[in-house]
Amino acid sequence: MNVTIKTPEEIEKMRVAGRLAADVLEMIEAHIEPGVSTETLDKLCHDYIVDVQGAIPAPLNYHGFPKSICTSVNHVICHGIPSDDKVLKRGDIMNIDVTVIKDGYHGDTNKMFYVGEPSVLAKRLCEFTQRSLYASIDLVKPGTRLSDIGRLIQDMAKKERFAVVQEYCGHGIGQNFHEDPQVLHYDGYTDKTDLVLEPGMTFTIEPMINAGKRQCKLLRDGWTVVTKDHSLSAQWEHTLLVTETGVDVLTARQEESTYRQALPA
Repeated sequence: MNVTIKTPEEIEKMRVAGRLAADVLEMIEAHIEPGVSTETLDKLCHDYIVDVQGAIPAPLNYHGFPKSICTSVNHVICHGIPSDDKVLKRGDIMNIDVTVIKDGYHGDTNKMFYVGEPSVLAKRLCEFTQRSLYASIDLVKPGTRLSDIGRLIQDMAKKERFAVVQEYCGHGIGQNFHEDPQVLHYDGYTDKTDLVLEPGMTFTIEPMINAGKRQCKLLRDGWTVVTKDHSLSAQWEHTLLVTETGVDVLTARQEESTYRQALPA
């Protein structure tokens, strides 16, 4: 496992990239409403990243991905491809996943959005998934093991009778979009794959939680991942830096003056 420890100069570049990624999610929120297509949202984000931020949308052409953001609606777990054909409806829930590259470094974050008023189950699922992210961030500090994070999220989901997707995980990040280590959201580590956190490590935590069973299916487009039982799915993500004393959330949004502020009461 080749986990990079970032230098102070690299950390500052990642801090900028993280802030820009968060800014995209803040910008796009006002445009999410019934009748808008996910293609429109993609174009708005693309133009903002390129023309306003002077940055690069990392997903575009990444291993052939055709768009600048991922838009995952309702039972789509992750990697949904924006399309003119996908028009948002009242009651939908949607994840927008944004990664920007600025000065060669990546900032990666995502957030759930409601299109109008969601169902009771959809709201409960989204709020729980956000809460599981925040609880796992609370664990991040030197000396914590990655397995502590995965075990916590799994235990929280089990209590709520939700299921954790196991095929997709968080990841190290820096000059590369995806680096070591893999950050599992369930208790799946071995002695060889577990890792003790050290200052200077940067990675994402991004739990994907299903209202039904955990099993997923990859669609024919080679990207879109859906729940096999068509149950709802939710995801939240932040890029994190392990500091000498704890954690710095590099992609914190303004609504999270502290990253816990957005927690539902």
